[in-house]
Amino acid sequence: MKIQGDDVLFSNFTYSPDCYYFFYIGDLKAYTLNTFMEETFRKRVLDGQVRFVAIIPDVCLQYNYPNIIVINPVAQVDINRSQVLGDVSKGIVRTSCRISSSRFMRAVSKSKAIHRLIDMILENQNHLYISMYESAVEMTLDDRERVSILGPDKHIAKRYNNKIIQYRELRGIVPLIEGTTCRGLDRLLAESSAMRKKWSDGIFISADYSAAGANSAITYSDEDVKQRFTDDNCEYLITRYIPHDLDPTVLAVVANETEVYVAGIADQTIVDGNKFVGSHFPSQIAEEQATALRNYTVAVGRMLGRAGYRGIFGCDYLIDRKNEIYFLEINARKQGTTLEFCFTLEQTLPKGAATLPELEYYAVMENCFPANTVEMKDNSRGIHWGTYNHKVAAEQVTTGYIPQNVYEREAFYKVANQELLKDFVILEHLGTHLKVMPGTFLARVVSVAQSRDGVNEGLCQGIGFIEQTIQ
Repeated sequence: MKIQGDDVLFSNFTYSPDCYYFFYIGDLKAYTLNTFMEETFRKRVLDGQVRFVAIIPDVCLQYNYPNIIVINPVAQVDINRSQVLGDVSKGIVRTSCRISSSRFMRAVSKSKAIHRLIDMILENQNHLYISMYESAVEMTLDDRERVSILGPDKHIAKRYNNKIIQYRELRGIVPLIEGTTCRGLDRLLAESSAMRKKWSDGIFISADYSAAGANSAITYSDEDVKQRFTDDNCEYLITRYIPHDLDPTVLAVVANETEVYVAGIADQTIVDGNKFVGSHFPSQIAEEQATALRNYTVAVGRMLGRAGYRGIFGCDYLIDRKNEIYFLEINARKQGTTLEFCFTLEQTLPKGAATLPELEYYAVMENCFPANTVEMKDNSRGIHWGTYNHKVAAEQVTTGYIPQNVYEREAFYKVANQELLKDFVILEHLGTHLKVMPGTFLARVVSVAQSRDGVNEGLCQGIGFIEQTIQ
C-alpha cells in the first residue's frame, strides 16, 4: 500500500506486512541516526526485516532516502499560493520553509494518512515504537494503544528544556552565571535596565524555551530588549554576558539515577554571540577542563535520572578568557553532534560496543545500560570532524542542485582507516528551482579529516559549493 492523503506532500514509502516497522518523526537531518536504531532492533529484538518510516517536514525537489513521508502544512499553503500567483510559470516548482516543531508534531498527530498506516502496521505487529529527535508533547500518536515513544518521556523532556527550570534546579550542581528570572515585559525591562551599569559587557536574555539562537539575544540597551522580546506572558532568564572564545558541548546518555554515559566533547561554532551553526571535534579545551565538563555533565545526568528522564541529552558550557567554566543549558534531546559522535564512536570503540541509539534503547526499555557499554577514553583513531548548517536568512530561489549524499558514515570509516586524508559531504540539499523561506536549512556540510586544518578546508569548500546554488 502506498501512503496518500491531502496532507501528504510526498511519499516514497510502500508498506510491506513482512517487515517490522518503527517511526522516526523529525527533521531529515537526523534520518541516518535511525539506521543505528534499526540495527539495534535487528540485533536485540527481531530476526526478521526491520525498517523505519521517516515522517519529516523537509520539502525537497527529490529525496535520496527510502521510506519518506513529508507533511508540512505551512509549505502546503505556500505551494498553493505560489500556484495561484504564477510562480510555477517562473520555473519555481515548490516552496521549502521551516515549520515549528510544535506545529509539525500536531499535524502529524492529526494526519488521517498516518493513522491509517498505524492501523495497518498494528495488524501485523504487536507494538509500534516512535523515535524522535526531541520528545515533544505536541506529538500525541502515543496516546493510541500499543504505540509508544522510544526515547525520553515527553513531559519530562519539556520540563527540563525550560531555561527557568534549569536555572532554579541546577544551583549548586553546576557553575551558573550570575542572573535572575522574571515574568512579563515590564519586569524584563526593569530588571535588565537595573543590571546594565553593573554588567558592562552586555546582558544575555533568554525566553523560557529557546534553541540555536531563537528567543534569546545579547542586549546592550533598553531598546535592544524592546525590539527583541515581545511576549508579555513569557518567563525570562536574565544573566550577565561573559566574553569568551570557547563554547564546548557535551553529549551524554542517562539510564537511571546513577548511570550516565558521556559520549564526547565538541566545540560549538557560535556566530552573533548566540547562534549555533556547527561544531568541531576534538575539542580544543585543556584536559583538566574536559574532566570538569564530564563531571558536571554526569551530575546533571543524575539529576535528570532522578526526575525520570531516560535517553540522550546534552549540556552546553562556555569557558571565559580566565579559563573559568560556566554552564549554559541542558538540551533534553538529541543535539547537533549526535550523529557525528555515532560515527566517531563506531570507528573508535571495540567492535560490538553499544551505539548511542542502542544505549538510549536500553535506558528507555531496561532502565540500565547493556553489558557491551564502553566509553571513548581518547581519540585513538585521530578522527577530526566539523559541521556547518547553512540556514537561509532571507527569501532565496535556488538555481543549482547538489545531490543528497548518504555516505557520511563511509567518510568516517575511510578517514579513520587512513584510506583518505580528508573528505567532506554535503547533506540534505533541498534542490533547484525552489523558493526557500527565511530560517530554512538549505544544506549541511560535514568535513572529516586527519587534522583540524583538513576539516576546515573541507568546510570551506562545501560552503562555497552551497552558496553557488542560490541567487
